[in-house]
Amino acid sequence: MRAPVLAVAAAIALAGCSNPSGTSTTTPTTPSAPATAAPSASSVADPAATTALAQATAALGTTSFRATVTAGTGFNLVAAIDAPSSKGSAELTATGTNTQLTVKSLLLGQDLYAQIPGVTKENTWTHLDITRLPEGANVGLRPGQIDPVNTADLLGSTTDVRSTGSRSYAGTLDLTKAAGVAGIDKVTIDGYGPEAQHVPFTAGLDEQGRLSVLTIQPPAVQGKPIVPIEALYTGYGDPVTAAQPPAAQVVEAPAEVYQALGGA
Repeated sequence: MRAPVLAVAAAIALAGCSNPSGTSTTTPTTPSAPATAAPSASSVADPAATTALAQATAALGTTSFRATVTAGTGFNLVAAIDAPSSKGSAELTATGTNTQLTVKSLLLGQDLYAQIPGVTKENTWTHLDITRLPEGANVGLRPGQIDPVNTADLLGSTTDVRSTGSRSYAGTLDLTKAAGVAGIDKVTIDGYGPEAQHVPFTAGLDEQGRLSVLTIQPPAVQGKPIVPIEALYTGYGDPVTAAQPPAAQVVEAPAEVYQALGGA
C-alpha cells in the first residue's frame, strides 16, 4: 500500500510547484483584478479598499459558495462549501510527469473523509484524524478552514490593500499565514525565506461586493518563476449536498496515509 500512498502524497505536495513556466487553464467568468506590480514596503493601505476586501472575505463565512482553485496545469481543485453548516465537498486533481491523481474529500463538521487512489476501494471513504495531519497538509478540505485557499487568514495578513479599478484591488500578503494553499506546504513556504511574507496578490469583487477572484503570485524558486495561484468564487447561496457516508462505506485511514502526508 505504501507505494501508491506516497505517490498520492508527492503529487499533492508538489502540484502547486510543478510546471513553473506553465499557465492557468481556468478562464475567469467574473470580474478580475488586473495584474499589478507589488507595492513597495512604504505603501500605505487605502482604508476604503481595506474595508471592502475585509467585508467580502468575511462574507465567505456566512453563506455557501463554490471555489475553483488552479495553479498552472499541475493543480486543480473544485469545492462546494456551506460555511455556516461546516460542510462541503471537493475534488482535487494533481498532475505531474506521467501522473494524474484525483482525491475527493468530504467535510462534515470536524470529520474529514477522503477517497484516495491506491488507498480506498471504489465507493468507499477513509476517515482522517485531522490532529494527525501536519500544518499545511492539503487533501482538498480541512476542518476549521472556511475555504481551500484559507482566504480569511491570507487577506487578514495584508497591510497595504489599494484599489486598482472598479471592484479591483491589489497588495501583498503573508503566505506563512496559510500553509497548504494549492499544495504549497510549510516546508516550501519556509524555503521562500522573507519573501513569503510579502507575496503580491490581486482580487476582484462582483457587483454585490462579494469576492469573485483572488490571484496570488508565489516567489520564484531557484530563479524560476512559479505560475500564479488563482481562486474563483461563484455560486453564492447555492445548496451544498454533502451527506454522511454510510458506516459500511467508511474505514479509518491507515498509518501509511498520515506518514506519507508528513503526519504521525
